[in-house]
Amino acid sequence: MSGDEEGLKGAELSPQAELARRLNLLLDVVVAERGQPVTFREVQQKLAEKGIKLSRARWFYMKDGTGRLVSDPALLGALCDIFNVDPAYLLGSGAADLPARIDSQLEFVKSLRAARVKTFAARTLGDVSPETLRAITEYLNKDISRRPEGERAEASPQLDADDAPERAD
Repeated sequence: MSGDEEGLKGAELSPQAELARRLNLLLDVVVAERGQPVTFREVQQKLAEKGIKLSRARWFYMKDGTGRLVSDPALLGALCDIFNVDPAYLLGSGAADLPARIDSQLEFVKSLRAARVKTFAARTLGDVSPETLRAITEYLNKDISRRPEGERAEASPQLDADDAPERAD
């Protein structure tokens, strides 16, 4: 198990938050592998092919870690099939290790995020001395490595209209 995974386990997340963390990690890996996020419509369509229905609101709350705990084994098992991971990863009681494929992508995803922040800072700050830029980079690297709750927050790509929860009008 990676140090990141151990640090996140020590944070005592609620079952809903743990499911959301694992689901968001799967979503991050897809972004790293194919360069674009999985949309709700893609997930919904793949589940429908297996005879499983999923509402936009339920998907949002699963990813957000709010609301009731989703424990439907058919739904969670089908999601594991979609993301090509062992069903124990989402169905397990928390004892399932991080799948090797996901673990191998985790550092890559973190590196990409850090690089985006560094590039943005360099463009925004413009004519800052190299020493100042190095100090900012060092701070960002330390902050990313010691803040597992920030990793979960960053794990969720920004919502687009396709992934926003349904309004109950």
